[in-house]
Amino acid sequence: MESMEKKIREIAREIFINQKIDFFLGYEEGSVPLKSRPFFIQAKEKTPDGLINRLVWNSFCSNNLAVFLPKFFEHDPRKKPPRIGISVKGCDLRSIVALIKEKQVPRENIVLIGVPCLGMIDKTKVEANFQGLEIIGSEETPEGVLNITTKDGKKHHLKREEFLQEACIECRFPMTEGTDYLIEGKARDPGDGGYARIKAFEDKPPEERWEYFKREISKCIRCNACRQACPTCWCKECFAEQTDLRWIGASIDLSDTMIFHLIRIFHQAGRCVECDACYRACPMGVDLRMFTKKIVQDVDELFSYVPGFSTEDTPPMSTFREEDSDNFISEP
Repeated sequence: MESMEKKIREIAREIFINQKIDFFLGYEEGSVPLKSRPFFIQAKEKTPDGLINRLVWNSFCSNNLAVFLPKFFEHDPRKKPPRIGISVKGCDLRSIVALIKEKQVPRENIVLIGVPCLGMIDKTKVEANFQGLEIIGSEETPEGVLNITTKDGKKHHLKREEFLQEACIECRFPMTEGTDYLIEGKARDPGDGGYARIKAFEDKPPEERWEYFKREISKCIRCNACRQACPTCWCKECFAEQTDLRWIGASIDLSDTMIFHLIRIFHQAGRCVECDACYRACPMGVDLRMFTKKIVQDVDELFSYVPGFSTEDTPPMSTFREEDSDNFISEP
């Protein structure tokens, strides 16, 4: 991944020099092992070149950077909208495309640098492997080995492929398309989108599925981390916080919490890119991916639509075609 990292820096430097952008969004090394974090560079910085050298690309660049973009383009007639360069994985790019379609991000103000994705490491899987033993260092090798150093001074060698995030294993779009720049490199093979897992869940008795839903929802403390981490949860006022015609209470009562999650999930129909940002952000480990993936599958099967890389495809919730299925009316 070093060659990709080098190329990202070269492109960032080039577009800054040519005054194509005002900001660059990428990643830098995190302050703890197994983490990279979002990194912002402004053109007006005194030493942008030195900051560019802090840009990284590795197996810990999990954050979906698209979540930061809508704030840059909130309407203010006194300000000229900024031009932003951003390094993107497949899921980041699909979220940006959704935001472009929803008029939250102007395409002409974005310089996209596509990066082939080999999948991101799941920090929780790695930590679980050491059963509480503190990890003080990590390093990747080109051969796909993750070298871990623990507090007792021992070094451990893990196969990177065995510790990938589920979203990456199931991802159908690991190679970006339609970007302004595309980093050369190999992406992992596309997954099945998790449809096999959804089918197995659907085959369970209704009572068992309901118990799973209740068990997950009961963990929720209504901190809204899932909403804040989601790139397509950009509403200026969330339905859950409206006081005029209040939809739900603000408590952690199970019924209130269920309504919150159900409506948020349905709001993602035709928009969710399965990046798992909501799951990673949750401090309680609430796993709603079975339900968000089910929504993705339904939209795919009913309307032949999966959020992709094309800004020309109209989202199914924004249009109507005579051939659209209406089975949900007669066969709910």
